[in-house]
Amino acid sequence: MDDASEEVLRVSDALKAVDEIADLEERVRARNQVLALQAQVVKGWHAERRDLVLSMRAQEPPVTIRAIAARLEMSPGVVQDIIRGHTGSWKNRPPKEA
Repeated sequence: MDDASEEVLRVSDALKAVDEIADLEERVRARNQVLALQAQVVKGWHAERRDLVLSMRAQEPPVTIRAIAARLEMSPGVVQDIIRGHTGSWKNRPPKEA
């Protein structure tokens, strides 16, 4: 197992430990702390992911969408969304022009 996978498992175990807090009020407080921290951290993660995808596409020759998706373990649709500059949920997408 590589270092990244081990770190992901460690984070997963920590989240499971929060779910196992017996006292409901304490568990909800802990979850609120996790959610607040997660919201801050994810912004930076998305920016870094976008920068990497765009730099891979800017290479000569450009890395294909499918190759980027395979290398970064995400769907080709997500890669396309990143390239197009879309962020957020489907409900916030601009409608297609006719």
